[in-house]
Amino acid sequence: MPTTPEGRRPLKSRDQPFFQHLAAALARAGVSPNAISCSSILFGAAAGIALAVTTWVAPDSQRLAWLAAAACIQLRLIANLLDGMVAVEGRRGGPTGELWNEAPDRLADAFIFIGAGFAAGSAPLLGFGAALLAVLVAYVRALGASVGAGQIFLGPMAKPHRMFVLTVLSIAGTLFPITVSRPRLAYRLYEPVPASLNHAYTEIAHGNLPVSVVSVVLAVIILGCVITVIRRLARIATFLRSKAS
Repeated sequence: MPTTPEGRRPLKSRDQPFFQHLAAALARAGVSPNAISCSSILFGAAAGIALAVTTWVAPDSQRLAWLAAAACIQLRLIANLLDGMVAVEGRRGGPTGELWNEAPDRLADAFIFIGAGFAAGSAPLLGFGAALLAVLVAYVRALGASVGAGQIFLGPMAKPHRMFVLTVLSIAGTLFPITVSRPRLAYRLYEPVPASLNHAYTEIAHGNLPVSVVSVVLAVIILGCVITVIRRLARIATFLRSKAS
C-alpha cells in the first residue's frame, strides 16, 4: 500500500476505533500490508465459490452458502481497509505497495462476480460481464491518476457499492433461498435464445424465462458500472480540457 494517504478512497470506517485498534495490533504483530492484501484474494475466491455452490445444494445448505458469501465479501472489504491502515498509519508500507494494493483487488472482483454468475438462478454471461466491467471501472480510476486528474472514486458502482449490493443479495438469499432445479439450470445455461416471439411467449408461459433476482442484480451492477465509467471518463476529460486551456 502507499506510504502516504494521497489518493486513498475516503472511508468513514477508517475512523472507527475498532478498526484503528485492529490495524495497530496487526502492525505491532509484524503483519505486512501486502499479506493482508493477498488475504483479500482468498476471501474473494471463497465468496465466489460459496455463490456458485448455491446452485447445487439443498435449500438448507444453500442458506449457509449465501451466508458464507456475505461474510467473505465483507471480510474482503475489511482486508482492503486494513492493508492501507497498516501501511499508512502503521508506517509499514513498501516500494511495491501500489502493486499489492491494486492487483489483488482485481482478482478478488473477478472471483466474486464469476461465482455470482454461476449462483442459483443466475447466468454466467452476466457474471463474466460484471467482472470485466469491474476491472474497467478500476482501470478508468487509475487512468485518471496517471494523467494527473487524481484518483476518481465516483459511483454509482464503485467497489464499495458493488460489494454492498452483492452482500444484500447474499443476505436475501440466506433468508429466502432461491430454488432452481438442475434441469432448469441446464436450460438457463445452454438453451438458445427463442427464435421467435411466439416461442418466447410459450417459454414465459411455462416459467422458463431465464430471469431471476440474481440475474437482475448482476444486470443492475453492469449498468451501474457502465454509468460509473462514463462519469469518470467525463471527469477526466473535463480536467484535461481545463489543463489545456
